[in-house]
Amino acid sequence: MKIKLLILIFCSAFVLGQDIKNNPTSNHGNKFEQLGTILPTPNYYRTGSGAPGQGYWQNRADYDITAYLDEDKRNLKGSETITYYNNSPDDLDYLWLQLDENEHSSVKNAGYDSESFLPKQVSSADLKTTDLPKKNNGYGVNLEKVTDASGKPLSYVVNKTMMRIDLPKVLKKGEKFTFKIEWNYNISDRMKMGGRGGYEYFPEDGNDLYTITQWYPRMCVYSDFKGWQNNQFTGRAEFALAFGDFKVSMNVPADHIVASTGAGKNYDQVLTPAQLARWKQAQTAKEPVEIVTLEEAKKAEKSKSKERKIWKFEAENVRDFAWTSSRKFVWDGMKVIIPENKNEVMAMSLYPKEAYNLYRKFSTKVIAHTILTYSEYTIPYPYPVAQSIEAANGMEYPMICFNYGRTEKDGTYSEGTKNGMIGVIIHEVGHNFFPMIINSDERQWSWMDEGLNTFVEYLTEERWDNKFPSRRGPAHTIVDYMKLPKDQLEPIMTNSENIIQFGPNAYSKPATGLNILRETIVGRELFDKAFKTYSKRWAFKHPEPADFFRTMNDASAENLDWFWRGWFYGIDPVDIAIDKVTAIKPHLEATPQNREITYNVDAPMQNAFVDKSKIINKEDKNIVFYTDTDKDVQDFYWRYNRGQEKVDQTKEYKMKFDNYEKVPQKDKSKLENIYAYQIDFVNKGGLVMPIILEFTFEDGSKLNDKSSAQIWRKNEQKISKTYYFDKKLKSVQLDPMRETADIDTSNNFWGEIAEPTSKFQVFKQKHEGSARGAANGRVNPMQAAGKK
Repeated sequence: MKIKLLILIFCSAFVLGQDIKNNPTSNHGNKFEQLGTILPTPNYYRTGSGAPGQGYWQNRADYDITAYLDEDKRNLKGSETITYYNNSPDDLDYLWLQLDENEHSSVKNAGYDSESFLPKQVSSADLKTTDLPKKNNGYGVNLEKVTDASGKPLSYVVNKTMMRIDLPKVLKKGEKFTFKIEWNYNISDRMKMGGRGGYEYFPEDGNDLYTITQWYPRMCVYSDFKGWQNNQFTGRAEFALAFGDFKVSMNVPADHIVASTGAGKNYDQVLTPAQLARWKQAQTAKEPVEIVTLEEAKKAEKSKSKERKIWKFEAENVRDFAWTSSRKFVWDGMKVIIPENKNEVMAMSLYPKEAYNLYRKFSTKVIAHTILTYSEYTIPYPYPVAQSIEAANGMEYPMICFNYGRTEKDGTYSEGTKNGMIGVIIHEVGHNFFPMIINSDERQWSWMDEGLNTFVEYLTEERWDNKFPSRRGPAHTIVDYMKLPKDQLEPIMTNSENIIQFGPNAYSKPATGLNILRETIVGRELFDKAFKTYSKRWAFKHPEPADFFRTMNDASAENLDWFWRGWFYGIDPVDIAIDKVTAIKPHLEATPQNREITYNVDAPMQNAFVDKSKIINKEDKNIVFYTDTDKDVQDFYWRYNRGQEKVDQTKEYKMKFDNYEKVPQKDKSKLENIYAYQIDFVNKGGLVMPIILEFTFEDGSKLNDKSSAQIWRKNEQKISKTYYFDKKLKSVQLDPMRETADIDTSNNFWGEIAEPTSKFQVFKQKHEGSARGAANGRVNPMQAAGKK
């Protein structure tokens, strides 16, 4: 389809053509032009307003999975049945799935190498010869069986972290296909190999803590804007996933505690009677209740059971499923009610004893605060569970996330650890909204989940504690990044794999930009309405960047294309400088110089040049001119133009201009103390922003003013603005609250305002100005001829 081709061209051109200028040789007509030539064309699926179109569709995948966790071998064995629904208008003859665990394989990974250099120092464990050819390290997905619903083998091929299944027959619109996969993989040591999932070994008690993530073969997204999103998984750019329902059973050691996406379905079979009673108590509690106590967790650590238990969970309309298992877990929870939809949510935390003094005090309450606050700014939280698992990292999945927050051995902790833990819990729980519900394509655009989520994280941190040390969101915190040399920067609108400064680019800069929009450019009320509109429009759908940009414009009545163009598509920083301040005083004693001119009456207003169209029209016998047929409109000037009226054009007339007179004495006292100040600004950085000023006067008083960014629209390099005050100005401060991310504040202050050396004349006007088209006192040819 042509639409898809245009969108693909657009996607690939982002890095090459970020700063598309409309008028590149001039100082205007560039930064304020519309994004219409950059954004994909609105269509049947996605509208120009940023909303889903009438023809919007998305495919779906339901999963029924069983898993067996072998703690001795550190191996996970799984079997799944997937039912895939084709809601697209396209015929599909193959399916693509993600095999994300191949990221850990030395031979099956995506192969996205990075350059390397000679070390200055290295540990003895890391010093080893380079394997050439590469040896198989034993990690990655081992596919045991791939069949249709009846058990007939399906043809498939694995390309690194992606798996293609060829369908027995074309899957048409409205049809579904059910198939089965059996697999296993060796679980990696997450603390040594990195990655989002794996195990952590605790040598002091000999136990593991498992975070089981990206663990099952799962469907890629097939969409109207890309087709199959089957870009390889390198470990950085995260996931594009279809929504569906999950039924999952986990077979684990009997003394393990399991938590996962979704709601537990057989707690009465896996919990002790005392734990089950506490679980029921927690469902109505307003303070966290320990469902599995610290004493029970410590006891379980010491005796590893050889028995097994099966935990069962179900989740509806989620895009992914993750779980955790360990005998080390303390588990607490309480109920939270979301005001807007009255949804009852179990906020729960699971953590080892190493995190007890921090997690027991804060985690579940932070979860509750997060889902309540995010629900205000986006959509009401729709799921039955929200959980934080202490696992010495930070990663998110529907209804469950993994965070850090351990104490010293004596139970104490630093303020930095506490605040870091609170921040990461807010961030990862917040990911339930972006991208777990507002389901953007993380594999392509990290900022659409990390950036939007970091922005609402900032709002939530601010509502947690007014003194919370937020690192991402306030404008001044992005300045060091914006100061970097341009060869170290890339636009926010860059594919996730190609970003060098990933944290500032994908997290901080988008969050900061949205905060600047909210606080400085749009205002809180309008911004919040627009942001909530975007969230509601694209909840449980697949938004793209254009959908966000267009919705924010559409729902706020603010044309923000200049901001998206500069902040998201460009790398220019904000550096606006006060170049000069000039002061002048009024001259109230000036005498107006009345003028007198001598003139002749106007000659006929004939065309200076008879153009081709007039010649052709006159020669065309089929054209009849209206004024030739209606004598009532053949007035004096119709005849004057044809030489039928005679006027003496040599006669001279005189006309006086005396509209001004000296300022009366009674008015001088009101005006004599007025000063005029012209402030000249230079745009050194390139990125336009509002001009925010604080004026300080000699009497110590202050005034503030703000001009919108549109003041730069006719000159993007330098502008001037004049103010009139009835007291002397002492200094001018640009951006006094550091709210525009200006990278050089040394040129934002002017404190040496010279005394006025010149004056501007002031007169009193005698007469009001004339209306447009009215007589101006000049004798016209009709008067000179004595005609009416």
